[in-house]
Amino acid sequence: MRIGYLECFAGISGDMLLGSLLDAGVSLELLQSTAKSLGIGAELHVHAVDRSGIRSTKVDVLADGKPAEGAHDHHHHDHDHGHSHGHDHSHSHKHEHGHDHKHDHDHKHDHPHVHGRTWKQIRELITQAHLPANAKSLALRTFELLAHAEAKIHGMAVEDVHFHEVGAVDTITDIVCGAVGLTSLDVARWYASPVNVGSGFVECAHGRFPVPAPATAELLKGIPTYSDGPKKELVTPTGAALLRALECSFEAPVMTANVIGYGAGTRNPDRFPNVLRLSIGELGNAPAPEYETDSVTVLECAIDDASPQVLAHTMELALEHGALDVMSSAVTMKKGRLGTLLTVLTRPADAGAIEALLFRETTTLGIRRRQDERLILNRSFETVETAYGSIRIKLAADKQERRNAMPEYEDCRRAAREHNIALKRVIEAALHAFAESSVKA
Repeated sequence: MRIGYLECFAGISGDMLLGSLLDAGVSLELLQSTAKSLGIGAELHVHAVDRSGIRSTKVDVLADGKPAEGAHDHHHHDHDHGHSHGHDHSHSHKHEHGHDHKHDHDHKHDHPHVHGRTWKQIRELITQAHLPANAKSLALRTFELLAHAEAKIHGMAVEDVHFHEVGAVDTITDIVCGAVGLTSLDVARWYASPVNVGSGFVECAHGRFPVPAPATAELLKGIPTYSDGPKKELVTPTGAALLRALECSFEAPVMTANVIGYGAGTRNPDRFPNVLRLSIGELGNAPAPEYETDSVTVLECAIDDASPQVLAHTMELALEHGALDVMSSAVTMKKGRLGTLLTVLTRPADAGAIEALLFRETTTLGIRRRQDERLILNRSFETVETAYGSIRIKLAADKQERRNAMPEYEDCRRAAREHNIALKRVIEAALHAFAESSVKA
């Protein structure tokens, strides 16, 4: 199984994640085109940096060629988690970056700040963007988590949430590009280490709060955290929301890493590698063999009122009608009745005909149907000559080596009858002939 592992020993933020993705081999062209497709004037500026002696990739978001609002420091930053509400009196208030703005008019106004966006606007922006379906779903899930966290912290309806920092161009770009990059890796399951949240205090619009800030703390519920290193905020709401949206397992997996990437935060504290490490590889101690796969339909029915002969006849007919395999097993049914569980594997295109056969030939009142994916070995045949005639050998192999070699049953049974000898003698002779031919080859 292909997995991803995020090591958050220096926290996590949107730009750090983008940097780690690019450093791990995600296409810059893919992320640049994604940023452009949003239609908000965003582009990515990427360069290599040194973080405590570790070469890492740093990503900055530009809006119309200039540093995006809020892109000053995603990793360690003081910020206000304020929201825009309607005002109906003259007052001074702080915008998202702490600047005082005086309103000398006393009429009511409830327009958004220039760089802010509502959850509804962001949802429409992402929904209308040309993105892969799985990436779009991940981006929407991430912003929805942010919206619910902000709504709970500020005591308002989710649809009334007005994003400032997390709604700015840089963070929209971080999340959407991050979602596209993450899903492009074709990872089946995500893992993450416990998260270092940092320490100290942050200045928010409503006062001074200990790290993590309120919205970040809400998003980190259920995630193992600890505090170490500089007295700075190490986790942003964006980073916390992405961890939640990925549904990470917070444990160190046993894995064989094939690719490792380092994404840098903005600051470079002394003797503290301000990076996020991303590892991609296979779950377990060694890469899993590559197998062929296909989809099969599995049909099952439990029968307690048909004779064994009827069931045996049905199984033969199913194979004649294209079933890939047929199995039966003894089961105990309700009221202690003994019965037979009949299981048929078939190609999806043949499922309808097999179902009709089961209803016609057995006494079942219902059939369970499901779709399964199979891992299969490549099959081939090789013919060997024995004292009892030609016998086919069925070979099974993956992309690395041959796994099985078995004489074909029908050939061996025919030879055993023709020569009036034990079936096992024919099988032994066929295997011996195959072994000798393999040595000569």
